[in-house]
Amino acid sequence: MKVAILGFDVEGRASYEYFKARGDELTICDQNPTLAVPDNTPAVLGEHYLEDLDRFDLLVRTPGLHPRKILEKNPNIADKITSGTNEFFRACPIRNVIGVTGTKGKGTTATLIAKILEAAGKMVHLGGNIGTPALSLLPHIKPDDWVVLELSNFQMIDLKSSPHIAVCLMVVPEHLDWHTNVEEYVAAKQQLFRWQTPQDIAVYYGQNDYSTQVVSISEAHKIPYYQAPGALVDHGEISIDGRAICRTDELKLLGQHNWQNVCAAVTAVWQVTQDISALRSVLASFSGLEHRLEFVREVDGVQYYDDSFGTTPETAMVAIQAFPEPKVLIMGGSDKGANYEELAKTVAGGNVRQAILIGQQAERIGESLAQAGFTATTPGSASMAEIVQTARAVAQPGDVVLLSTACASFDMFKNYKDRGEQFKQAVNDLQ
Repeated sequence: MKVAILGFDVEGRASYEYFKARGDELTICDQNPTLAVPDNTPAVLGEHYLEDLDRFDLLVRTPGLHPRKILEKNPNIADKITSGTNEFFRACPIRNVIGVTGTKGKGTTATLIAKILEAAGKMVHLGGNIGTPALSLLPHIKPDDWVVLELSNFQMIDLKSSPHIAVCLMVVPEHLDWHTNVEEYVAAKQQLFRWQTPQDIAVYYGQNDYSTQVVSISEAHKIPYYQAPGALVDHGEISIDGRAICRTDELKLLGQHNWQNVCAAVTAVWQVTQDISALRSVLASFSGLEHRLEFVREVDGVQYYDDSFGTTPETAMVAIQAFPEPKVLIMGGSDKGANYEELAKTVAGGNVRQAILIGQQAERIGESLAQAGFTATTPGSASMAEIVQTARAVAQPGDVVLLSTACASFDMFKNYKDRGEQFKQAVNDLQ
């Protein structure tokens, strides 16, 4: 087949290797005019990379490329558009696949599921949005293995298959700079459940309207979590089917929002194994992923936490609520179309000593804070080292300095990882 790889980033490279091994005739199409491509591979680079695509048999889009953008220049080729995620489901030799989606918590929940299954003696492959592209897992999958995929709306918007077990965490409006509206965002999440059968399982957060709406499309057996019959918190214990797994104060994950992620993971795993010792051992030892409420260091009695992965007001709110101590917040960044009204109320009532406001959204967040009656704000600089020094000057022994910006990072940093790494470096450089 003549295959166009649309976007040559991490997933695009995985798609390239997969279709190359299959023997297809490949062309790389990417908007970067200076992109380095493999030797002897035709490429269309620069602003015209999406033109004249009807000459190909198959178009493999990278997740960040909206199908709509392809169709704007090629209106009659919808049936040719696919993705690495679609090809994974088409070629995957097993049904033992668990897919996890939601607005936040996907990586933590998917990792918990994988670790618990491993502790129960299963061979598990973890991939998707969390790091390893799904296509790269295929050569390693054996008949009795399990695959756990973290899947984003970008990967699912044109998904044409569903996993045996699909999990939907809390959903709040996000990525409205990419989607036409919140309805399209929810519809993208629904694709993970659309193709399920009555023999499949849909796990969802029943106390969230969007999550309930997402799974409503599924024909699978539906199990809500954080309430019966799924895993729930009862008198300080995580339990399911009347059986106690562990106490919440034994969890290494910080914050009550992580109780939801734990209950989602327990509910999903319970459909595969009821190995309580495996569940307990992982829940009592797993402390979270990088840049998710990650403890960095204590300096002069002040604890510094990196929550750079949290890029919405909702994630900043749960981060603030995770710490009863007085807090110095670092907030702001680039716009994702969010509203800061509820965040401002949380800050005003959240034992916050000072909010250091950075980036393009600093003024908007400051206005929302003022309307909520919170005026202890300080402008940040363009340098993370200087921002951290400002936080240090304000913080007192016993405080928490929390980088939880409620915003994307692209105005000042490459991405949330770059922002988090610069924060950690600046904290570790403190004398």
